Amino acid sequence: MTKLGVEAQRRDKGVAFAAAVSALIFGGTENWHEGDHLKQAALSVGLDFDAMVTAIEAGNHSDEIERNHQGLESAGHWGVPTMVVRGEPFFGQDRIETLRWRLDQLGVERC
Repeated sequence: MTKLGVEAQRRDKGVAFAAAVSALIFGGTENWHEGDHLKQAALSVGLDFDAMVTAIEAGNHSDEIERNHQGLESAGHWGVPTMVVRGEPFFGQDRIETLRWRLDQLGVERC
């Protein structure tokens, strides 16, 4: 799953893919990890699942995951969700609105 997330982000669809997969996992889809559920989640946000798998098999996704892990530790955190903007950590889903407030202050456009 983590490698799929990395690949989705490399294709500029990381957040959309995470949302689609989260809806499967936390929305009550039984056996979300079996069959073509993940493939359909990818398709729903404009990603080619088979191309993603091919890229993962040939790629360096583990290196990026390790760099992200090191960045998380450097920010003083150990879990998810953790977002860091200009050195300021926002830990936990209850901080997402505060993160959005900070991004608004910095002039970051909403998607």
